[in-house]
Amino acid sequence: MKDVTSNPRTGWRGKSINITPAERIARIGKGGAGVIAGAVLLASAASALAVILEVLLVFAGLDLIVTGALGHCPLYAKFGHVPKSLGN
Repeated sequence: MKDVTSNPRTGWRGKSINITPAERIARIGKGGAGVIAGAVLLASAASALAVILEVLLVFAGLDLIVTGALGHCPLYAKFGHVPKSLGN
């Protein structure tokens, strides 16, 4: 098992951290707001389309929370994006 504690640029399960601390906070905050808004709207949904869109809002919020908490964005990794403040 590899030791990931010695490298500050690796996070959970050895994934590279590719999100800045400020962006992580913003993702968690906006994701939480999305989950709450989706849940509130879902409680009063009037049509099937509204339910689908509100569930998607909740899932998008959860994605933002998870990527913010872990500090790793798979889409950033796929495109090779590394913020200048985290670059080599």
